[in-house]
Amino acid sequence: MCESPLLWLRHLFSWKDLLDVTLLSVLFYLFFLFVVQYRGYKLLLGFAGFLALWVVAALLKLQALSWLLGQIWAVSLFALVVIFQPELRRLLQSLGGPGIFYQRYGKAKAVKKVIKAVAYMAEKQIGALIVFERNIPVTNVSEGCVKIDALVSPELLITIFYPLTPLHDGAVVIKGNRITHAACVLPLAKGVEADTKLGTRHRAAIGITQETDAVAVVVSEETGAISLAVGGKLFRDLTEEELKELLYRELGIEED
Repeated sequence: MCESPLLWLRHLFSWKDLLDVTLLSVLFYLFFLFVVQYRGYKLLLGFAGFLALWVVAALLKLQALSWLLGQIWAVSLFALVVIFQPELRRLLQSLGGPGIFYQRYGKAKAVKKVIKAVAYMAEKQIGALIVFERNIPVTNVSEGCVKIDALVSPELLITIFYPLTPLHDGAVVIKGNRITHAACVLPLAKGVEADTKLGTRHRAAIGITQETDAVAVVVSEETGAISLAVGGKLFRDLTEEELKELLYRELGIEED
């Protein structure tokens, strides 16, 4: 009599194998967070350069250099913990932070508040550029950012972009349900066909979505039209409902 598929799998995988794979997946996830979200790629580049130099020294039998690199390696782990202490702290804090349900609920509330602010600014023709940061930090490829760190609210967004205020001429960056930075100067679009209707804000929105995985919302100062940029593409003349649908889809938010 043939064994059932479950019994057959039981012979192949034990609970120890499942635990082993689960822990390995967690380690890979932490490594991804450190490298992509917390700029650990600099560490990898330095580590690769160090190993390459050590291999060259060993092959050429450079005894003094090999000895020095060996001494450096002995204390490198302690030094790395000190150097990357802020990144490691943020990584550990993210593990102990709010649950997935709370994060999605907070993100959905933030999106609704942004749409409310965008609708008001579109009606009053107040120019705005709001960037939703995902995995790749926006501040890595932008300049002049002013740190804010405040909960998203329509009033705060409208105040920031109100003409002649100190922070109005730039982009606001939102991470989760918090405004992290304002007055960011973003890279302009590359390889986009000339369009006289595209202003600086629209080109910056396309540019930041070419450089990162962010999503950018633009309100035109001239027409009040609402646009959204993602993946280097621009969706123009959106209604509030269309903007909500696109933001929910791109940010992984389920409908209420």
